[in-house]
Amino acid sequence: MGNWNDFWLFALPALVCWTVASLLSLRGKRLKLVYLFAICGLIVFGAYIALMWVSLERPPLRTMGETRLWYSFFLPLVGLLTYSRWRYRWILLFSTMLSTVFICVNLFKPEIHSKMLMPALQSPWFAPHVIVYMFAYATTGAAMLMSLWQLIRRQDMLEAIDGLTRVGLSFLTVGMLFGALWAKEAWGTYWSWDPKETWAAVTWLCYLIYLHLRIGRPTAVRPALLWQVICFLCLQMCWWGINYLPAAQGASAHTYS
Repeated sequence: MGNWNDFWLFALPALVCWTVASLLSLRGKRLKLVYLFAICGLIVFGAYIALMWVSLERPPLRTMGETRLWYSFFLPLVGLLTYSRWRYRWILLFSTMLSTVFICVNLFKPEIHSKMLMPALQSPWFAPHVIVYMFAYATTGAAMLMSLWQLIRRQDMLEAIDGLTRVGLSFLTVGMLFGALWAKEAWGTYWSWDPKETWAAVTWLCYLIYLHLRIGRPTAVRPALLWQVICFLCLQMCWWGINYLPAAQGASAHTYS
């Protein structure tokens, strides 16, 4: 257990649990069962990540496929936390659907998972840096889903969107600090304006602008929601889009094969 061939044995039961929890939440009944199925799904999926960690003898955080595992795990977790706080019935379903997309990518496009870690990735700051960022990505992803829903359905969810954005920005900040400490240990400098670092700064500033827009112009709802979507697109560029930039080809210290 814990190798890539076993992934579906954990992913499918987890998805079934999250789907059942989502359907129960949509009906607005049996609150305890919603939590039971959602948490069971998290335990099953988390068990696979733990087993892979043991099997690889390193944190499963090196490749895009491995980071997608964490994103797939954190999305339903954030959905459950959002449901617990604001009781938006559909958020569990949407977070599960988005998680399913990333799970399917890993199922149909598996990557070779080597046990080897290059020296730069052997820093103790590597794992917390990536894990914190993945949670921030999941939180801001939920905020983006809610922004799209409000733009389409005009249902007021700004309190939740702002709350999730504040949490996401906080974790992005902590992740950047961990990354700076990692960079200092691995490359001798806290910041080098590498393409990945540049887009991380752009993403951080975009979410900061969103919060300032909400504070300075609280009635400008639609522009804020549209800006929230732009923030998420910048985040996607920071996560995986930079791999396709000419400036990052063979030059970025954060692009690993």
